[in-house]
Amino acid sequence: MVFVGENSSFLKQETVNKLLIENNDDASAIRKDKLDLNKLEKAVSSNQMVEKSEVFVTVDGVLKAVVKQKTPVARVFDGKRSFYIDYKGNTMPLSAHFTARVPLVLGVIRKKNSEALAELFRKIHDDAFLKKNIIAIQIMPNGSLKMLNRNFDYQIDFGGTVNMDTKIRNYKAFFQKAVLDSTLYKYKKIDLRFTQQVICTK
Repeated sequence: MVFVGENSSFLKQETVNKLLIENNDDASAIRKDKLDLNKLEKAVSSNQMVEKSEVFVTVDGVLKAVVKQKTPVARVFDGKRSFYIDYKGNTMPLSAHFTARVPLVLGVIRKKNSEALAELFRKIHDDAFLKKNIIAIQIMPNGSLKMLNRNFDYQIDFGGTVNMDTKIRNYKAFFQKAVLDSTLYKYKKIDLRFTQQVICTK
């Protein structure tokens, strides 16, 4: 069995083996004509950690599976339960084997803002600077977002998800300038809600 993608620890090989092997049959020499490969692929893909799988038999009769696991981009705690949001915006359960290093999101993700939030989580995941620095996001009751940076004490008032690309660009430009003159340590709040300017409060 082969795991592909960047997350190789959410599932154990034994878990996939259990999905593949029924009645403790020997997997090392399975006859091709006795296998329903589509059924086996569906069984593996039904696991909530799996994005997709491919199951096949090699020419020498060995059953093989290639498994791509889901990629978490945020870990949500909504007051009742904790779960991941994957790269496609779907929920996935926490793993007993591995904890992903993704931002912790506190608050409720509602249907009307779920797609925009998933897009924001993807942008954070795909950006090396943001992925390293944004450690927490709080969803306020009115839908605005507050963020925390890993190395500084200030709170980032992001506002809503509208104009998120501009806000991200503004924050990165501000950070690059402020880190040079060491003013980042002075601020308590960085306000990104207004796309024409970044407002800092000491």
